[in-house]
Amino acid sequence: MPASVFIGLGSNLSSPIQQVLQAINEIAGLANTKLNASSSLYETAPMGPQDQPNYINAVVHIHTSQQPLALLKSLQKIEQLHSRTRNTDHWGARTLDLDILHVEGCSSNTTELTLPHPGLHCRSFVLYPLHEISPHLDIPNLGSIEQLIVQLNEPKPTIISGKNLEKPPSVC
Repeated sequence: MPASVFIGLGSNLSSPIQQVLQAINEIAGLANTKLNASSSLYETAPMGPQDQPNYINAVVHIHTSQQPLALLKSLQKIEQLHSRTRNTDHWGARTLDLDILHVEGCSSNTTELTLPHPGLHCRSFVLYPLHEISPHLDIPNLGSIEQLIVQLNEPKPTIISGKNLEKPPSVC
């Protein structure tokens, strides 16, 4: 039975809007996966060093038959297609960052994968897009998305692109 999964996307290098839009298209094309919803694109300041460009962020909701670790590997392959390197600073600039945020009915705490994502509750660039596409989502042991946004007490990031790309752009 396919699992309901939420994935965070972010980029701040090499045409970040196109990086994120293309990655949404590539996620939709994964084996045994159906794209259900895509948030607007949000522009946010970097979490770490401030001497880097702002990020473009989004969240997608998929249903997939891939197990969480297999999905993680699939997402890492997409990152590699976008020239993602992992030898940069923890919060350094990147062409593409894909994070599994939440898999309904699944929790994990291994060196490879922690679910729900450990930073989910303290990142406005995750919470607001999540709320946009799934306003009643409840994250086990954390609470509802609405509660988490209230607790975070940060302004909504700037939306730069429209909601729910029904059909992701085709890859040229």
